[in-house]
Parts: sequence; structure tokens; C-alpha cells
Amino acid sequence: MVTFFCCVGALAIAGPLQHVDKGLLGWWLCEGQVKSGDLNGRPDKLPDAESHWIDTDKLVKFILDSRDMEDGGISDRPDDAIDVFHTYFGVAGIY
Repeated sequence: MVTFFCCVGALAIAGPLQHVDKGLLGWWLCEGQVKSGDLNGRPDKLPDAESHWIDTDKLVKFILDSRDMEDGGISDRPDDAIDVFHTYFGVAGIY
């Protein structure tokens, strides 16, 4: 989803965003939202902590559930290994 967000931003800056069917784009985004509040961004992608701007309450819970309470840091999803990328976006999503 981060890649998708960057692509839409690049189109907005470069100018051709006006050629995008906004209704279809909105439909595609809504279809990609999963029960946790995250957007999957592609078929069969599991939710992760990087898409924090969609449903704040659900995603804050998801991010907090993805913390490593012993070593610190945030993983892409609960019970996975922590990494800098998801820790950064997870913390950014909470604040």
C-alpha cells in the first residue's frame, strides 16, 4: 500500500492524475480493506503495520499487537520478526 500511495502522489505531482478514474480508484481501495483495518494492496497479502492512515483505532491496536515486548520494535504483523521499516511506519502511525 505504501507503494500505491507513492504512485498516486507521483501522478498528482507530475500532472496525469486527472486521467485516473477516481471512482474506480476509490472502489479498488475499498475492496482492498481487510477486517483489521489495513489495506492489503494486492491479492492475498496479509495485513501489516505500514498502512496506518486508514482506520486509526483498528490499526493502532494492530500495531501495538505487533510489538516485540522483550526486544522492542514492531514487526509487520503479530508474532513475526521485528524490522526497522515496520518499526518506523508503526511508530509514525501511532503518532
